[in-house]
Formats: sequence, structure tokens, C-alpha cells
Amino acid sequence: MISTGYQERTYRNLVYSNNLVSYNVIVQETDLLVHAAKPLENITLEMVLKYRRLIEEYINLYPGFLKTLVPWTIEGFAPKIIREMVYAGKKAGVGPMAAVAGAVAENVGNDLLLYSDEVIIENGGDIFLKTNTVLTIAIYAADSPLSLKIGLRIDSRYKSFGVCTSSGTVGHSLSFGKADAVCIVSDSCYLADAVATSVGNRVKTKKDIKDAIGFGSAIEGVTGIVVIIGDEAGFWGDIEVVSL
Repeated sequence: MISTGYQERTYRNLVYSNNLVSYNVIVQETDLLVHAAKPLENITLEMVLKYRRLIEEYINLYPGFLKTLVPWTIEGFAPKIIREMVYAGKKAGVGPMAAVAGAVAENVGNDLLLYSDEVIIENGGDIFLKTNTVLTIAIYAADSPLSLKIGLRIDSRYKSFGVCTSSGTVGHSLSFGKADAVCIVSDSCYLADAVATSVGNRVKTKKDIKDAIGFGSAIEGVTGIVVIIGDEAGFWGDIEVVSL
């Protein structure tokens, strides 16, 4: 199994979209909130099971893949989803499982685009989106006074984006930092997820915001960063930040 079990998402980054159908697909700890042009629950479930199976089979062969906190080296054959997780982990300097939620969101999202021309998938704070309009994503940052007061306007009309959030104060994901939210924007949901973890690990106090953003901004493929801790926030990149 990928981890010990499902934990209810009492938090969600919020995506504002009025014209799409919304539904949940849950398989153990994988909890997808999906927005699409029509209900696609059964197809989504099949895709989630497919990608989880690929990851679980690899973990059965290489149990260390599940627990390592450092970049992984592939030996022998590995499916594409594993290779992309490993690549993202190496770029971010973390273990490959730091990219697992983004990996599932992106793969399921790309598959659903065969059935719906607009798809948004939120998987525990990690979002894959491809839409026909510009959308606003509200950033949930636990008890910070900035939580849900700051949003990112994302234009995914021409290509898909990954918008992934890590937190040291909320959620089930492992973080060694104390940031209320570290949000990373990238063309790759894998990379956004892994870098969110890596940048988040570096934020233990407000004084760490600048250096953490400097680290993340140097990683090729990262296009935007938001770091929130307490009542302070730092921003970098090609992003449009809005007040909500």
C-alpha cells in the first residue's frame, strides 16, 4: 500500500469554477475532488486504481521507495509514473513519494481530458488544472490570518498547470518545516508537489522565507512560489496574487 490509510480532508484549497460538475473519488488515502464538464466517477475510479496499482507494485519490489526521504535511484525497469516521481524528487532533493499526490492528480487529470475539455483535480492540497477560463485558487494556510485571504489567478487555457501546497501545520503530509502553506506553481504537478515539500522543509521561522524562496526559485520548471507563515508571506515568479 502507498501509506497506512485514508485521512479525511478537513481542509481544501478552494478553486472557484461555476460551470463544472464536482465529485469525489476516494481510494484509501487517495481522495480526489474532481471538477469536470460531466460526471465521470467510474472512469476516474478506474484511473485512480490503475495508477495506484503501478505505484504499489513498484513498492512491493522495492520497499525502500516508500520510506526514503532522499532522492531514489532506479534499478531496472520502472513505469513512467515512477520515473517521473524519481526525477521530480531528484530536482527537489527529496524522496520520490513527496511527488505521489501530484503524480496521481496529473495522470488522472490528463486521462480525463480525453472525456472532458476542462478538468480540475485536487488531491490533498495538490491541484492539476486545465480549463477554458482563468480561475482563482484560494490558498488554505491553517490558522494564519492570511488563510483563504490570498488567491492565485491561474490561466490554464493553453496548457495544464500543477499548483501544489505543503504545510507544516495542517494535513497528513510529512514536513520538517513550520510553514502554514508553501504553494508551488509549475507545468508539472509532480515537480510542484516535490518542490512544495522541499521548500516547506526549509521554513521554520519567518526569517526563513527569503532563503526558502531562493532555493525553490533556482529549480528549473518552477514558475511561482508562495510561502505563508503566521501573518507574513513571500512571493516569487510569474504568478498573479489576488486578495479574496
